[in-house]
Parts: sequence; structure tokens; C-alpha cells
Amino acid sequence: MSLKVENLEKSMAKMTITVSAEELEKAIQKAYLKNRNKLAIQGFRKGKAPRSVIENIYGVGVFYEDAANELIPSAYENAAKESKLEIVSRPDIEVEQIEKGKEFIFTATVAVKPNITLGEYKGIEIDKKEITVTDEEITEYIDKELEKNSRLITVDNRTIEDGDIVTLDFEGFLDGESFEGGKAEDYSLAIGSKSFIDTFEEQLIGRSLDEEAEINVTFPENYQAEELAGKPVLFKIKIKEIKVKEIPELDDEFAQDISEFDTLEEYKTNIKETLLEDKEKQSKTEIENELIDKIIENSQMELPEPMVGSRTEQLANDFAQRISYQGLSMEQYFQYTGMNKMSFVESLKPQAIKSIETRLVLEEIVNKEELTVTEEEYESEIEKMAAAYKLEVDKIKETIAENEMDQIKLDIAVQKAIDLVVSESKLI
Repeated sequence: MSLKVENLEKSMAKMTITVSAEELEKAIQKAYLKNRNKLAIQGFRKGKAPRSVIENIYGVGVFYEDAANELIPSAYENAAKESKLEIVSRPDIEVEQIEKGKEFIFTATVAVKPNITLGEYKGIEIDKKEITVTDEEITEYIDKELEKNSRLITVDNRTIEDGDIVTLDFEGFLDGESFEGGKAEDYSLAIGSKSFIDTFEEQLIGRSLDEEAEINVTFPENYQAEELAGKPVLFKIKIKEIKVKEIPELDDEFAQDISEFDTLEEYKTNIKETLLEDKEKQSKTEIENELIDKIIENSQMELPEPMVGSRTEQLANDFAQRISYQGLSMEQYFQYTGMNKMSFVESLKPQAIKSIETRLVLEEIVNKEELTVTEEEYESEIEKMAAAYKLEVDKIKETIAENEMDQIKLDIAVQKAIDLVVSESKLI
């Protein structure tokens, strides 16, 4: 394999990768052996037709695509290592030459880590924030705990009220016809949650157990299902169950039930300490973010679009994985929010740019300050990872590849850069 690297504008590079004719021939033969059983050739048992016969019938390039797919991944990987480029995007692959008996040539256009002109990062002034915990915040915290420890009581002697949890069957009709996704049985709905369209929840208030009724609502103009957007629909409903939340009494017994404390006052004191600790952590993070924002503002860099695209896609995949743990698909998320894939990805782009710029300036500070990571610091980080995953340290080490080890060390160095920036700042 041979490699030619061409540096392009806007932190892009083009690698021209040449693979020998011998390697191409091996890949074509492998493609033939893989695919011959799929081709029925008259006069030959299935899978027994010679390659030359198949090429005569289907054309000499019948196996080129599979051969290229066989060669490109490893050839690109080797070229990427040889090039010493800091590649920050997936490659855009173009086949330049593929012909039996000749070298296989393809190009890989990639984004590379952009150059950074680092601005001022020491002595940055930042406003000092006063950290306090109010009685209202303590009350709000306790109210949430009361809510979490409430229980649902079934009622059958009154009509639906705001705040009730109602179980119902419903079916929606547009112009007299039922529509997809408009029907459900034993659907649980919190009255007042605003989780259903228009005035659906409000129209349930005052209705009784086992009551059947018709409810008229209008879908939002920006609803993702175009056939329903802005349209008036009729829902036929049946009330099957009414439940009300029973909130526990706020007293010493409640404090004993949910905490290690004997009295309500001790419990409240602990809440105040917890909230204060949380606010101090939040304030530290806000100070770090504010300082990094100013460093980015003071610096100069031009991000290649594929780098931003790759990071945006990564954020989208991470989000999809998180909500999948909650039993929610992206299709359902789009339905609930009125977004589509394009608008969702576009909404993540500013976050992607910010995360890239943050990492770039911090890595540049690591280089400029020559920040290093000791073996003890690395081992300490591995121990934290082991504790987080509840695994033995040796088991964690077994799963870490060499490039991942380098990334962990760089992450530690980046945190050192953040600590340096904070320690050198001026709180006013």
C-alpha cells in the first residue's frame, strides 16, 4: 500500500490510497468465492460455475463492489495511522480506480483537528456568586418527597377533579373515521398534567366512573402528523377508574420513615446541608463554564463541518440511547414534541459546536502548559471507574485498549487544565 496526503482548506485533508494489483486480485477472488453460491448459471451446478464464466455473463466488474468493500476498511485504517493526521470525522470515500490487473486506488477525505490560536486564559475576571439556601427551597424539596411517598387511592363516590389519575379507554375520529394512533385501552392520564392535546383533560373534570362521553379537541397546527395538524377531532371515551393521591403527614414519623433522622427538624437541617452542597457543586460548574466561554471567545479556530456533523450525530445517538432506557423511541419523542429528525439534529448543532470548542481550547492549554499525568493519577482514575461499574480493577484494565488508555490520560490532563484556569481566575 502507498499513501499520498493532500492538505485542503478549512482543516480538511485528502488521502489517496493505492493498493497493489495482487491484493485487489485476492479480494476479487474472495468476493467470487463468497457470492458464487448465489448465482445460478445454466450448465453448472449452483456454486460450481468458474469465475471467468460468471464474469463473461455478468461483466468483468461483477465482484468489484464486494472486493472494494473488502479492501477499503483495513487499507484506510493503515493509511490513517501512517498519515499521522489527527482525524476527527468519518472518511468520505471515493473509488478512483478499480480494474483487474491494475492497482486499486481510492481517496478518503477527512476532517482533521483544526489549529487553535489560544487567547488569554489566565487571570480572567468573573463575578463571585453568593450561595444560600432559602426556606422556600427546603419546602419545595420536602414537597417533592411528600409527592414521591404519596399513594394512589381508588375513589368511586365522586366525579373527576383536577389532580386525579384517571384510567380510560378512548378512540379518536377525524371526519367520522378512526385514525392511526388515536385509540387506547386502560390509558392512565394525570388530570392537569397537560400531557394530552388541547382541552382533553379539562373536559374530563366533573365526569363520573363508568361514564361514556364524547370530547371535541383540535390538534396543534405544528403537529407532526400532517393529516391531523390543525384538525378538529372527536374522541369517544369511557371512564374506567378514578384515583386520588394521598399525601402523608409532614411530621417526625415521616422523617423517620424516609431518612435516618428522628425528628423533622433534624431532617430539615440535613436537607439544607444537602442543598447547599449541591449549589456549591453547581456554582463550581457554572464558574468553569463561564471561564471556558471567555477563553473560547478570546481564541480563534475554524471548525470543519464534518467534525461538527460527527459530534452532532454522536449527541443524537447518545440522546436516543438515554430515552430508550425509559422505554421511549425517537419516533415517540418526535410525536410528543412535534419535531422531526432534521429539526432535532439541527437543534443539537450549537451544543456540538460548544463541546468541540471547549475540548479544543482545553487540549491546547494542556499542550501549552505541558500538563502531564502521573501513573498514580491514572491508577486512581481506573479505581474510580472500577468502583462505578462495580468491577475489579484488573477486570477494568483488561477491557482498556491502548488508545483508550491514552484518552483516559488526556481526559485527566484536560481536567487539570480546567483546575488551572479556575485557580488563575479572579473572583470579583
